[in-house]
Amino acid sequence: MRSGQEPTLMTEQTMKQTNAHNRPALSRLALRGLAGGLLAGGIAALGFGSVAGAQNIAGFDSSQPVSYAADRIELQDRQNRVVLSGDVVIRQGDLRLTAARTTVAYNSAGSLQIQRIDATGGVVVERGSERARGDAGVYDFNRRVIVLSGGVALRRGSDTLNGGRLVIDLNSGLSSVDGAGSQPANGESAGRVSGTFAVPESN
Repeated sequence: MRSGQEPTLMTEQTMKQTNAHNRPALSRLALRGLAGGLLAGGIAALGFGSVAGAQNIAGFDSSQPVSYAADRIELQDRQNRVVLSGDVVIRQGDLRLTAARTTVAYNSAGSLQIQRIDATGGVVVERGSERARGDAGVYDFNRRVIVLSGGVALRRGSDTLNGGRLVIDLNSGLSSVDGAGSQPANGESAGRVSGTFAVPESN
């Protein structure tokens, strides 16, 4: 963005993919509300613990363009990031992520290429019949991995999985839930995964 240039007012922003790295890039910035004095939030690094439950998801093209909408936006050029807050909606193909607040980190070398999205506040990721929620989330575009943490619940049709952390690997199409950081509930021990699976009705 050139110095002194104001973002265009519209209901949705679009990040378009660029070059051989196949990473989406910010091609234009706009907003539904006014940029506020917001501070960017951070999320601690999340490891991949032992997997207690897993479900397959269909293949996903993570090089698709990304669009987003929010009530407010703040451009932090020196930190190479954009802060979105208020009813944030991010879409990539048929993948939809919603949260109260997100921070989009980008690489400003040449075109603006998205590196990572950090989300907090009732984070929900939806695709087809699958819906996952957690307190916080990270979408790493370099590793093509989405991680949700804190009170995680994964629903696929009538099947459910609950735990402390969900890892969605967009390369392999595998969703895995572990109990890291989970709180005990319904008599279960902390660090465990719980869930329900539908059983077909007998004729």
